[in-house]
Amino acid sequence: MANTKAIMFTISTYGTWLRGDARGWVDDGIIFPHEPALEAWDRQQMKHPPYFFPKDRWLDIGHAIGEALIHRMDQRVYTMTVQSWHSHGVVGSTRRHISDIIKCAKDAVRWHLQLDRPIWAADFDKRFCFSWDVVKKRVEYVEKHNIRNGWKAKPWEFLKTPEELHGGA
Repeated sequence: MANTKAIMFTISTYGTWLRGDARGWVDDGIIFPHEPALEAWDRQQMKHPPYFFPKDRWLDIGHAIGEALIHRMDQRVYTMTVQSWHSHGVVGSTRRHISDIIKCAKDAVRWHLQLDRPIWAADFDKRFCFSWDVVKKRVEYVEKHNIRNGWKAKPWEFLKTPEELHGGA
């Protein structure tokens, strides 16, 4: 998208956010309310229990994601967080399709953890940012997660703040 300044993504772990979830759920950009029967159906279809990242691995999982996005996808990673059941990231505008970026991030974690089970939900959420003000708000949202973890706002050396956010433009 020509006017995109950045993209925020959210990727959830396997079985932690099902269709029908009480928190709401999204399909083709439409937000749907809680549907207990649909959530129960999806839960019955699961072949493995839900997956949660161990807290002591969050930093190295984030490192694996960031390094893969930078070195394999040539991305500028503005911010990122890893939590027990999801990860958020904000990357700069790119010619790469967001689904390729997400696949790279997911594959990096799969390779890093070497688990013989599903660890990611099939889909992901994306938010295109068309102004630097929106980019700043998304970056702050993600960084608040890191601060709540007891980390610096930018716990990985590869995270870069866009110049446009330094001066508040």
